[in-house]
Amino acid sequence: MGLKSFLSKPFAAYVVKKQSEWVQNPSRAQDKVFNNLIEVGKTTAFGKDHHFADIKNYEDFKKHVPIVDYEQLRPYVDRIIKGESDILWRGKPAYFAKTSGTTSGAKYIPLTKDSIPNHINSARNAMLNYVHETGNSKFLDRKLIFLSGSPILDTSGEILTGRLSGIVNHHVPGYLRRNQMPSYDTNCIEDWEIKLEHIIDETLAQDMSLISGIPPWVQMYFDRIQERTGKSIKEVFPNFEMFIYGGVNFEPYRKKLYDSIGKDIPSIELFPASEGFFAFQDSQEEEGLLLQLDSGIFYEFIPSDEYFDDNPTRLRIEDVEVGKNYALIINSNAGLWGYSIGDTVKFVSKDPYRLIVSGRIKHYISAFGEHVIGEEVEKAMKHALEQFPEVKITEFSVAPQVTPTEGLPYHEWLISYESEPNNPEEFALSIDNKLRELNTYYDDLITGSICRTLVVTPLQRDAFQQYMKSIGKLGGQNKVPRLSNDRKIADLISEWKK
Repeated sequence: MGLKSFLSKPFAAYVVKKQSEWVQNPSRAQDKVFNNLIEVGKTTAFGKDHHFADIKNYEDFKKHVPIVDYEQLRPYVDRIIKGESDILWRGKPAYFAKTSGTTSGAKYIPLTKDSIPNHINSARNAMLNYVHETGNSKFLDRKLIFLSGSPILDTSGEILTGRLSGIVNHHVPGYLRRNQMPSYDTNCIEDWEIKLEHIIDETLAQDMSLISGIPPWVQMYFDRIQERTGKSIKEVFPNFEMFIYGGVNFEPYRKKLYDSIGKDIPSIELFPASEGFFAFQDSQEEEGLLLQLDSGIFYEFIPSDEYFDDNPTRLRIEDVEVGKNYALIINSNAGLWGYSIGDTVKFVSKDPYRLIVSGRIKHYISAFGEHVIGEEVEKAMKHALEQFPEVKITEFSVAPQVTPTEGLPYHEWLISYESEPNNPEEFALSIDNKLRELNTYYDDLITGSICRTLVVTPLQRDAFQQYMKSIGKLGGQNKVPRLSNDRKIADLISEWKK
């Protein structure tokens, strides 16, 4: 046992013990965060505009602070870029995390000295929870591969600006940096395909034990290794024993990824975003991700079916119900107030508060009032893959076809296969039947002959990679929306039909 793995165990015990203090007192933890945010917020331009001096409790807060998206917060961000201080949070942000929005163009999300520990410590604590629960820490002594964006930073005004994963790269703890791969120079390569080849060059001969990244890009890394070596990943990396991921549901990728590895390995799921690190998988035995209630973020929850109402219900953590979909709203020490991050979550436990990410509030199909959401299409695909074990997929996306050239409208499932079903019609029907079971409105459309059963369109194996390359978003933290209510993506990606 190396020094890192040896020392990690008492450190993990300490972290989990401190964690238990707020896990056992969730409302008190959120009250503490709320009060601190309001106290600091009073001194800011946003706080003065929204009468923070009059806020004594959460009910007051709801009266004064509206739910906003980036566009509504943008005037304040623009003032920061122009050089003003004390706008959304005290002083100026340490960084802007630059992200590409679907409607807003580039978004500049502030990261402050107060909010950076949320990003760094949450990722660290996810691994330490695993060490504490399993007793396994050997992976910390070997090489750790993080597939991330470039750490090269630009400036917006006077503020350092870059991708979140690149910014975080500058804050990797020293005790992990010696193990970290790829090298800084390789991480700085912008072109994902060129970067990937360099990553393989650097890592192929290493004793790798952990890899972290978004599943489709990790799969691309594995595919290229297998093309070069003709070996499974476990043969190339015999000590590979931990996969850390976030950003997408792992289930559609699990089978193919583990087949590439050649064995099942433990995994840790994370729920990070540029706006904050919200939750992580704290147990290999329990479902869901532990919501970080003591990390500078005060959470609000809007029932997803009320999200687009003029005056939706806003709930604190103690008011949520298990099994119900909520839009996640955050208020943070990065200076985000009443901010809708666009994700929906569903609690699977309230003791402790564990959740799953169920979809995107704006990513749904409701061309006929069915309101099919991401969680439902993920579950339908998972069900079909279990029924047809020969099938492996690389990626899929769903869109409505409202005006087909003939016949009734339908949902089109665009799927890239690694290996196709022996009976494509039965595979499609299995997906459709499960979706009808999960969504009664969709079932009514089929039963009432308003729509026909879904249509699967097979795509080339690398169709989604080619599509992402064509729009300049190949690799890194980018991902294709699982479903859309229009055909903008579907029509473009159809260029790569089989």
